[in-house]
Amino acid sequence: MRRGYFVKNSIAFVCMVVSLCCFLILFLSTLKLPEVSSSNDAVRSHRTTKDRKFSENWHLGMFGNMLVEMLPQDLAFTIFVPSEKAFWRDLRLNVNESFAAENINNTYAIVSRVLGFSAVPRALTSDAVPVGKEISYDSLSGFTLYISKAVNGKIVVNRVQSESLDRRKGEIVVHIMDGVIMDADFKQSVQPDYDEGR
Repeated sequence: MRRGYFVKNSIAFVCMVVSLCCFLILFLSTLKLPEVSSSNDAVRSHRTTKDRKFSENWHLGMFGNMLVEMLPQDLAFTIFVPSEKAFWRDLRLNVNESFAAENINNTYAIVSRVLGFSAVPRALTSDAVPVGKEISYDSLSGFTLYISKAVNGKIVVNRVQSESLDRRKGEIVVHIMDGVIMDADFKQSVQPDYDEGR
């Protein structure tokens, strides 16, 4: 009887020691785990990093920043922003004249119209555009954008080629274009009158 008692006690003792060791390992491992932030904090941190990269590495210009700021930062959009040179060449907008008191309303009207033609309510990176194939999306104004990718990797939207691709600000994907995307009526209304200079 004494011997059976010892065997029973030793099995119980071993089970207790193994259980305590497992509990101790589990307890110590939870103490050493790094603190995990909530998913909202991680997304916010990721967005802050993207926003910093957006503003430090490239320059949109005054009108490009206006376009991007008109969109909500927390929704997925793609915007094909004209370069500063394109704003001047195609629309004759420059910062000094456009923000004069007498021109400010006209400037905002033109820029908001450009936004309607050049923004798509979805995130569209250059990787999503196949080389040699054309895809189409409706812009915010309902204007159809025909998007393709050239062999050199540049995106072409309605025959306007990109200068810089896949920049982000919040959830917005920004492509800088070497031209202004617009319909024929708007183009005719903003085209400079070349006869004035003669």
